[in-house]
Amino acid sequence: MKIRIATYNIHKGISAIARRPRIHALKQAISSLSADIVFLQEVQGRHDFFALRHAAKWPQQSQHEFLAGDVQHSAYGMNAVYDHGHHGNALLSNFPIVSSHNHDVSDHQFESRGILHCVVRLQNKDVHCYVVHLGLFAGGRLRQTEALMQAVKQTAPPDAPVIIAGDFNDWTNALSSSLRKKLGATEVFDDIVSPRSLGSYLRRLSGRGPRLTPARTFPAALPVLKLDRIYVRGLRIEHAQVLHGASWARLSDHAPLVADLLL
Repeated sequence: MKIRIATYNIHKGISAIARRPRIHALKQAISSLSADIVFLQEVQGRHDFFALRHAAKWPQQSQHEFLAGDVQHSAYGMNAVYDHGHHGNALLSNFPIVSSHNHDVSDHQFESRGILHCVVRLQNKDVHCYVVHLGLFAGGRLRQTEALMQAVKQTAPPDAPVIIAGDFNDWTNALSSSLRKKLGATEVFDDIVSPRSLGSYLRRLSGRGPRLTPARTFPAALPVLKLDRIYVRGLRIEHAQVLHGASWARLSDHAPLVADLLL
């Protein structure tokens, strides 16, 4: 069975420049990805100020419900709560979401973070999906990654397909080796972005293997940093790509990732 997944930090439905509402354009853009499962970060569950200021352009529903529409199933994990609203992670799915649970992995009181775990039923198979948005500080990200791996081990059977996707804020690529070794996960660009160059040939010849390099996703206008990832276990990777350029830069400060997988 072939499925397409995507991960996207939508910047709360507000443009990175001038802070203009982009939620309606985001809905069209996400729909254009034709993804079966979408992992979303910085999803606005409620924001009274934006709703009042942009009444004509701001949906009355929570953003995950608005983006899902009447077609997709959705789940939301509330992380950051403030007087005028809250935001967190969300999952949109063409397939039924049979359960969802939000794991609080906040490392300190000034930065609320969570891991949204959803079980998605594909035909007769359960796929465990984890929507991730890690912190800005290296020490916190390391501890949050340990919590993520513990959550996967405790909630997903060893033989169950697993997808972990989101904004890892891991621009130094310091966390990937732990996820590969301890969970048996593969990042979708591990096998895709291995150029047939002399350097890659020499690395394989020396036994070091290909250079494992995630995609550049931030800032969307001219991606430099490798912040967003998709890790899978128990699924075959057919194709992966990062979408960037002027049209995507108008929507969010992150570029989305899309991957085609075989279950």
